[in-house]
Amino acid sequence: MKLLILLGLILNLTYASVVDDYLNNLKIEVQKSNPNFKGFDIKRGEEIFTSKHMGKKGKEISCTSCHGIDLTKSGKNFFTGKVIEPLSPIANPKRFTEVKNIEKWLRRNFNDVYNRVGTAQEKGDVVTYILSKDK
Repeated sequence: MKLLILLGLILNLTYASVVDDYLNNLKIEVQKSNPNFKGFDIKRGEEIFTSKHMGKKGKEISCTSCHGIDLTKSGKNFFTGKVIEPLSPIANPKRFTEVKNIEKWLRRNFNDVYNRVGTAQEKGDVVTYILSKDK
């Protein structure tokens, strides 16, 4: 039991460190074009995550179309029906453990919903919103 608790703490620290570094890098990127930028915003992230748009294949879609509102539960891909593991790092410790995977999925999901790559501020806002749901 102690080993499981220790493993959980290590995974939590790993994801926190990776996410903190990722968000700090995004913040630096945003500040290059907006020196007055103060920080990422949960409300902006929620709007990005929940608002519907004409996505790929001409279908109206939002992030919640696949991930749902409760990010601790599995979702289902809107286009393929494939099960998506929970987005919450609390429910799915594999989430947010590698920057390359964070970037890969943000790029794919922004393309699916918005038909474009997300800006550094949008990505930071969305990640901040997702993490706020674990508290």
